[in-house]
Amino acid sequence: MTVEPAVREVVFAAPTEHDDRERMRRAHAAAARQFQVPVSGPEVWGWQGRTLGRRAGDCWLRVVAAAVDKAGGRLWEGTALADTAVPRPVPRPRLRGLVDWSADEHAYRAELTEYISARPLADGTPALVGDVSLPDAWWADLRAALNMLATVPTDRESVRQRWVDTNFRRFLGIDPIQVHDYTTGHGDLHWANLTKSPLLIFDWENWGRLPVGYDVGLLHAYSLAAPVTAARIRREFAHVLDTAAGRAGELVALGQLLQTCHRGVHPVLAPLIARRAEHLTGTPVPAP
Repeated sequence: MTVEPAVREVVFAAPTEHDDRERMRRAHAAAARQFQVPVSGPEVWGWQGRTLGRRAGDCWLRVVAAAVDKAGGRLWEGTALADTAVPRPVPRPRLRGLVDWSADEHAYRAELTEYISARPLADGTPALVGDVSLPDAWWADLRAALNMLATVPTDRESVRQRWVDTNFRRFLGIDPIQVHDYTTGHGDLHWANLTKSPLLIFDWENWGRLPVGYDVGLLHAYSLAAPVTAARIRREFAHVLDTAAGRAGELVALGQLLQTCHRGVHPVLAPLIARRAEHLTGTPVPAP
């Protein structure tokens, strides 16, 4: 399958409902008043409009929202915990402040971080639609960051065996595997969370314990429409992906992406993800 460079799928967008968009904007403005920071520049929406970020002086102000009964927990606390638990040499924006509140049956968390002028390598989508040129030093920095992250002790579970047991047959068409090899990882390693010069890694909501090979398997999957970049990932991380543990982690990442594809997300990438999964398992993936 050939993917033209002009094909672009936007999955980070404002909520479709007007009331939800305005509610998030009011929450962002309230957070700016709380921190006493001026807001400027374009809005940057997160997955399904769940977050809204804008520049705030020399900082970045992001607000995340959830129903009151679903607030808190792993995703809610991830950014703050990463700021204290993950070593500083792992390149990422510094957290400068937090504030929580509730209104209109919604809970909000505002995160004030340092402003990063470098743009992410993908905009509006986690996936590449064409190859990117990255220097050897960038790949070395990414390997070093992931290696250092792997040393962080934590009881946060980013990916659980229970998901594998419940979903492997449905999305991959194979019996569940038992994951034996875990590491500490980012949990959402894609091109909208990476910058080029210098390398920085955004969005630490989901970091924690996950299968070896999951992070780089996920990044590889999001690169399948950019075959030169995908091949570079396989070379740079062959020491992970070409092992039994690494293949298991990659399968988990592919399975979770296929679950997302079954919901109608990533229509361009879906057949490429399915083809990669079938290559690893030798089994056709079930139709949505």
